[in-house]
Amino acid sequence: MPDPKTIATYDAKAADYVKLTATDAPDAALQAFIDLIPAGGRVLDLGCGPATASVHMRNAGLLPDPVDASGGMVALANETHDIGARQGTFDDIDAVATYDGVWANFSLLHAPRPELPRHLASIHMALVPGGVFHIGMKTGTGSDRDRIARLYTYVTVAELDGLLTDAGFTVIATREGAERGMAGTIDPFVIMQARKHA
Repeated sequence: MPDPKTIATYDAKAADYVKLTATDAPDAALQAFIDLIPAGGRVLDLGCGPATASVHMRNAGLLPDPVDASGGMVALANETHDIGARQGTFDDIDAVATYDGVWANFSLLHAPRPELPRHLASIHMALVPGGVFHIGMKTGTGSDRDRIARLYTYVTVAELDGLLTDAGFTVIATREGAERGMAGTIDPFVIMQARKHA
């Protein structure tokens, strides 16, 4: 069950988030992900927000399936891009060997820590053999709300690596950094690419 305050923030700030995420071309992380997906591949954009990433994937010849728990984000994505975004939560991931890739860019950080292994297992099941998983998380320990009431689960780099390994993935790339988000703070993060065993 998504945290109500987090969803309310995204519903209220959907237009602001568009301004934060709008780009004319994929950033380095998204381009690296796109490059690993076969032509015409299906991609689950999990926590798609305004579907900026899905638009870039579609432009690259992929078939994105954008999903978000925020009805406001889904409505804005479809009004702006006619991209077929749909409302759904992490608990709704029930596909089996369906996607060539799953893009979860700073979305699973809103899942409670005890639920992460279950969600990662569902993502693993949803991928075809050899499929690619991108995950972005904020680094740290514990959980907390930011200045605009969003609830986060923070992970260490080693913890995330272990969670992915336990779910059956092989981590193929790791990058750490820090950036300013919608709350205005500069937060450390980790991005990992992982592959399901063929």
